[in-house]
Amino acid sequence: MNRWVAARAILAPLGRTGNLPPKAEACSGTAAGPRWHNRCRVEATLGPLLPLFERERRAGRTVALGILVHTQGSTYRKPGALILMAANGDYAGLISGGCLEGDLREHALRVIERGQPHTVQYDLKGPDELLWGLGLGCEGAMRILLLPVGAANDWQPLKSLAAALSDHLPCVVGVVCDSSQPGVPVGSLALPQDEAPSAAALRTDAVRAALAEALAAGESRWLHAEHGSFTLFAVPLALPPRVLILGAGPDAVPVVDFAARLNWRVTVLDHRAAYANAAHFPGAEAVHHARPDELTAFGLGRFRAAVLMTHHLATDLTYLRSLAASTVPYVGLLGPEARRDKLLARLGSEARALTGRLHAPIGLPLGGRTPEAVALAIVAEIQAFLADRLPRAQARVAPRLRVASAD
Repeated sequence: MNRWVAARAILAPLGRTGNLPPKAEACSGTAAGPRWHNRCRVEATLGPLLPLFERERRAGRTVALGILVHTQGSTYRKPGALILMAANGDYAGLISGGCLEGDLREHALRVIERGQPHTVQYDLKGPDELLWGLGLGCEGAMRILLLPVGAANDWQPLKSLAAALSDHLPCVVGVVCDSSQPGVPVGSLALPQDEAPSAAALRTDAVRAALAEALAAGESRWLHAEHGSFTLFAVPLALPPRVLILGAGPDAVPVVDFAARLNWRVTVLDHRAAYANAAHFPGAEAVHHARPDELTAFGLGRFRAAVLMTHHLATDLTYLRSLAASTVPYVGLLGPEARRDKLLARLGSEARALTGRLHAPIGLPLGGRTPEAVALAIVAEIQAFLADRLPRAQARVAPRLRVASAD
């Protein structure tokens, strides 16, 4: 049985194999982490790839899955990012800002034709990047592993990832990126639920434990065998957050539209039958007509955020009372401060339970008064909260919660 450890080896040149990158250099050079729009290592986001995958699978056509397994310096995406390419040249997902996808597509076509994994490397550091004729100046390098995915390998690992996404269940996959060990070729897969992975050496408690560690951390991990005979890259699936929109008026439409673009799972609820119309919200996972006092029947514990925008004081009060008793970590309330204070006063001592969770007035101060601008501010604030870039509660709300709780 191989013993697995987190990689801390010295970074090898990008063309070599065996050694793994240290965290700092593999991520973003000397740039400060909190100022970057993505982390050093990310989860696999599958939603944008699914339409293309399902189309090609129904037709029985093999596709090429690209996994960004290593970066150095400044790069548009980070390890764990996915891209899917079809035989006709269509692709979904990005590993750059669109600059490298054309060249990567040529490699993907050969992977589809030959049915063999292939590693592609791009180095955009310094003058050599002018070879591409793009003058990108990105000052980064990346390494992408292309895997054939089709009937020959039972559509793995996309089959497992897609099933987990459909059921909204955590999932992680491991793929061998480098190997000098017979029987463990590059492209071998380790799936937690798989009784017979593509290489027998991956069917161990140690490998399963390594995958579990990556899943628990919520980020991709490099792992290697004790003697460096092969290297595994573990990528957890990014489950989209579930967001609850309470109020299905016209101004809720752009909120759902923006959220759907981010592949969030949105549920819309309204007590007015004319508003609770699924045709108004094509991007929503579900649209329900229900009384405000029925809110708890929808399983509040599964939602990461709730937005109150009914424009009806009594209804918002009923919703707030249910949310105060829930564990929903983000509760956003639309409307001015005076309206917020009136609701909290009526909520009384129950308001204390919203401490650290209530954001009111909801939205980042982006400016603009149109429904679309307000929706952008709302979704931007929720995104900042989900990315742990937002304080637990806006400072101006806390005093009002204390006053309401004391009444």
